[in-house]
Amino acid sequence: MSTRQVSDSNDPIIESRDQLVAPMIKGEKPKERWRIGTEHEKLVYCTSDHHAPSYDEPGGIRDLLDALTQYGWEPVIEGGKVIAMAGSDGTVSLEPAGQLELSGAPLETIHQTCAETGRHLDQVKAIGAKTGKGFLGLGMWPDKTREELPIMPKGRYAIMLRHMPRVGQLGLDMMLRTCTIQVNLDYSSEADMVQKFRTSLALQPLATALFANSPFTEGKPNGYLSYRSHIWTDTDPHRTGMLGFVFEDGFGYDRYVEYMLDVPMYFVFRDGKYIDAAGQSFRDFLEGKLPALPGERPTESDWIDHLSTAFPEVRLKSFLEMRGADGGPWRKICALPAFWVGLLYDQGALDAAWNLVKGWDMEGREALRAAVPKLGLDAPIPGGGTLRDIAAEVLAISRAGLNSRSRLNSMGDTEAGFLGPLDEIVRTGKVPAQVLLDKYHGEWGGDISRVYELSF
Repeated sequence: MSTRQVSDSNDPIIESRDQLVAPMIKGEKPKERWRIGTEHEKLVYCTSDHHAPSYDEPGGIRDLLDALTQYGWEPVIEGGKVIAMAGSDGTVSLEPAGQLELSGAPLETIHQTCAETGRHLDQVKAIGAKTGKGFLGLGMWPDKTREELPIMPKGRYAIMLRHMPRVGQLGLDMMLRTCTIQVNLDYSSEADMVQKFRTSLALQPLATALFANSPFTEGKPNGYLSYRSHIWTDTDPHRTGMLGFVFEDGFGYDRYVEYMLDVPMYFVFRDGKYIDAAGQSFRDFLEGKLPALPGERPTESDWIDHLSTAFPEVRLKSFLEMRGADGGPWRKICALPAFWVGLLYDQGALDAAWNLVKGWDMEGREALRAAVPKLGLDAPIPGGGTLRDIAAEVLAISRAGLNSRSRLNSMGDTEAGFLGPLDEIVRTGKVPAQVLLDKYHGEWGGDISRVYELSF
């Protein structure tokens, strides 16, 4: 989640509708300037007893962040506490219960993304080896209750933790117990954004299935392959889901603005502090009628903050965010941007992918989204068949798109090789969660602590 450090007294007040649409328009870039931004979270644990370290304990999360300074990272401070580290590889930040996230820099190729990921993991593993910390690439804590998890000292999280139980049953689980991989991608125009949004939203359940990696809750199988994905179905209906309006005629920037104006607020950032505005209306804020700040009207930065508080399966800001995948190990981190770049950054591949899904109706898309957390590749698709039936074809489209991009490494390889882990899933028919369940019921003998053998 985004991190704000200062309030800008020169930040323009929003006076017109144009300012609300401006962030999306400013995101338009010619193809040669398209970049890839990859975000990935991991679970941090103490190797001695597998507990999740608190922020302040010796060798805990604060010390882990501080140790990154040896690699050139600079601290980001909020309320006198280090809450993130900034550097040339992006930002290392904290999720609510201490999940560690790298929000990577915008890069030209997946070769660069994978190198960035490798540098980050090498750094945190070196720190972990000295401090007794390990890192797990899963979609959810496999053995921790909410009560066993620490809370990080970040202002917006305190507001969200209070608000989540008012609007859903599983929002606290989303905040405290889950991890994801995301990729952020560019568009050249409003029309290009629309085609990419529709295509990626329709196919997001396939990504969820291929990366499904959260089959355990509190030490036992939970009946799902991606419980993380299921959690989002009961987090907050006002800011999650499949966004049916994206597929309607006339969809564009302005319609997304309308959606965001109807998403209830979380907070307003003023003078270095987060003011609780949870459940209040940004429309009221525009009229100076926000109960949390009566008489004040929003600035452009307030709007940027608000855009970061919706969590649909695909999110629009000044780029498009793919949000459907569980956290996973190193090779899976690189596979996600490869999957989406192949589909969305080559026009031929984008057209082929859209042609595959454009006939799906909204009822079928919603049913697919609802089924995929439990069924994975066996979830039924609109018109008949299952995700398993189209997975190989979608990967072939993505591979063709990556090969067409022809972004080569020093060995002359294209980016298509990063799809290898996904090819293996389609070949074997088993998503990561099913492999974990086989281990749990087989060689692990029901001992969930064996999952820690899968550390990075």
